[in-house]
Amino acid sequence: MADLRIIFMGTPEFAVPSLQILVENNWPVVAVVTAPDRKKGRGQMLATSPVKDYAVANNIPVLQPTKLKDPAFLDELRSFEANLQVVVAFRMLPKDVWQMPALGTLNLHASLLPNYRGAAPINWAIIKGEKETGVTTFFLQHEIDTGEIILQEKEPIDKDDTVGSLYERLMLIGSKLVLKTIDQIAAGKVKTTPQEISDNLQSAPKIFKDTCKINWQSNYCQVNNFVRGLNPYPTAWTIIEGKTCKIYNIQRSDLNMSGDMGSFITDHKKKLYARCSDVWISIEELQMEGKKKMKIEDFLRGNPLLNLPDTQ
Repeated sequence: MADLRIIFMGTPEFAVPSLQILVENNWPVVAVVTAPDRKKGRGQMLATSPVKDYAVANNIPVLQPTKLKDPAFLDELRSFEANLQVVVAFRMLPKDVWQMPALGTLNLHASLLPNYRGAAPINWAIIKGEKETGVTTFFLQHEIDTGEIILQEKEPIDKDDTVGSLYERLMLIGSKLVLKTIDQIAAGKVKTTPQEISDNLQSAPKIFKDTCKINWQSNYCQVNNFVRGLNPYPTAWTIIEGKTCKIYNIQRSDLNMSGDMGSFITDHKKKLYARCSDVWISIEELQMEGKKKMKIEDFLRGNPLLNLPDTQ
């Protein structure tokens, strides 16, 4: 049985349960590597990462390099004499880092690799209308998300799932898979599987604001998947009366009226509709530029959108 010394690398909330489960099961996490503190909010106060917060609370040394190739950081990393690195929701590592430990560097990825390699696998699985996703542990190699698979765990995608709800489940399922992977590595029982090579694999590139604009020429199913796949962040958006409007929740409508794709109508009281390629959809929750996130009836109470056509 291997005598492990683990360095954990991660930054956001998604990584915390994986770190926590290792600590609570008495695996020796000798240091944590996370993002530097950053200024946030209107007051520009320095904010620490969730992973750093957990590490500090549990007396684990924290490294916060600006540059991962910095010789001083590499020397400090070596000084912990770790033989295994665990990466969950961190940035891309240079070869000098991921090749450092004798037992390798394992990564947790929120998809069933080889599908949905990239920065936004949970978003894209919902946007593409998948019925199932999951989590994968694998050993890092040079090309991103292409290393040999260690373990996988499947998770169904419910028709009402958003990125937020699926994120929460995969965060916890992933932590258990990390623990199971560590147990196998320590016992010397790891068996890996090379990833499939194919031109037909789905990808999960980083999502930018410009790519979050709703295409009303799509059908209801596609628009609904798009909205759910960007809720709560970075959020689908459209333009209503010349203003950017984030859309959080929509429903299929039985409204029977003519209308061009991308047009809007409202009763000015409780309903706001948008036309996609096949049906009218009802916008249930939104955030107009400069305002708070609201249910549609609350929004229309103070913003009746009088320039839009009436449903009557």
